[in-house]
Amino acid sequence: MPIRFIFLTTACFAIASIGLYGMLNLSSNSTQSEIDQTPSSQIKLSGLHMTTDEFKNKFNGAVGKYRLNGLSITRLNIQDSSEQGTGTFEYVFNDELRLVGTVNADESIQEVRLSATGDTRKPTGGIFLTAIATLILTTNSEYTYNDAQDAIQDIGLLDRDVNQSDFDGATIRNGLEYRFSVQDSDHTTFEITVAK
Repeated sequence: MPIRFIFLTTACFAIASIGLYGMLNLSSNSTQSEIDQTPSSQIKLSGLHMTTDEFKNKFNGAVGKYRLNGLSITRLNIQDSSEQGTGTFEYVFNDELRLVGTVNADESIQEVRLSATGDTRKPTGGIFLTAIATLILTTNSEYTYNDAQDAIQDIGLLDRDVNQSDFDGATIRNGLEYRFSVQDSDHTTFEITVAK
């Protein structure tokens, strides 16, 4: 009995020590994260309040967190337009889905647009809806996947009686406007802009 008691006590102590070490390690990592984020958070950004690097990292973070395979951004193609003090960026997910955006002079993102090609008479689904949800999660870091679905519902995309041929729906969340619209029989867009 005493050997068994000593063994169980030692095992409990080892498990508690490992747990305590893990908690300390986790808190030191989150402290480091806060330190790393301080300089960029001190910069007053306009538009969507994030740079292209922050956008890419948040987007890929949402993709990883919710295991949204096939959507990660490897490298944004950024083009400067020095005449106007703005630039654009683009990322092509596949032949039917592309992400484009506008960058301000302060390197912050002004707006983001997803463009999809395909028959608009068919229901929106698959990777396009997943990309829309991911963009909503990217621009609202405190949102869960359910919150993103609620925003999509508010836009009207999940309604059964949606007329896909001329749909134009929007919702405003946290100062940002999320708009889905059918451009023509082969093109649809989802855009995020600062609400006016």
